[in-house]
Amino acid sequence: MPLQNRVDPFGALFATSARGLLMGNRGGRLHDDKRRLGQRRWASKQWICCRLQFNDRHRNVWADSYSELFFLDEVTALAAGHRPCFECRRKEAEHFAALFSATRRRARAPAMDKVLHAERLDGEAKHLHRRTIDALPDGAMITLGGEAFAVRGQRLLHWTPSGYDQTNRRPRNVTIGVLTPPAILSVLRRGYGPLWHPSAG
Repeated sequence: MPLQNRVDPFGALFATSARGLLMGNRGGRLHDDKRRLGQRRWASKQWICCRLQFNDRHRNVWADSYSELFFLDEVTALAAGHRPCFECRRKEAEHFAALFSATRRRARAPAMDKVLHAERLDGEAKHLHRRTIDALPDGAMITLGGEAFAVRGQRLLHWTPSGYDQTNRRPRNVTIGVLTPPAILSVLRRGYGPLWHPSAG
C-alpha cells in the first residue's frame, strides 16, 4: 500500500502509486511509528523540495526521522508552497532566493519561510489568491471547478497525480483562484524556471 506522502497543488497529502520528480518535507515528522499520517500537516515553516537522489544517500521512507513527501514536479511543489532546498538543490535555491527579494540582497531562508507560510495557509486550509489570469507567469497553478491547472504559455495543463493529461486554451480577462503563493508568482515572473513533468510537453 502506498503511503499518504504525495502532495497535490492544493498542499494536501494523499496516497498514490504514481511516481514524481521531486521529494521534500515540511520541517519534521508527520507520521507515527506505524507509518500512518498523524493530525498535523507540517512541523515547521520550512517547507522544501529536494532532489530524489543526492550524494548516494539512502533512506527508509517514513522511518524514524522527518516525513518524506513527493511531488509530480516543481510546479506542483511551488503551488503547494514549497521552495527549493539549499543543500541538495543549491543552484536552484540560490537563484530562487535572489529573485525572491525585490532588493539586491539575497533573501534568507527563514525570511522566505515566514512569508510563504503566511501566503500558503488560511488557517488550516489552502489560501487561494485572486488574480487576473492574463498576468500570471508560466508555472503558476490555478484552480477551476475544484481541479488544478498549470499555466504554460497560452495553455492550461490539467494536473493529475501521474502527469498533465489535458490541454485547454488559456482564457483572457478573467479573475481566477491561484494556488501558487504571490511571493512565488513574483519569483516566476522574475525569471525562475521550475522543473516541469515531461507530460507538460
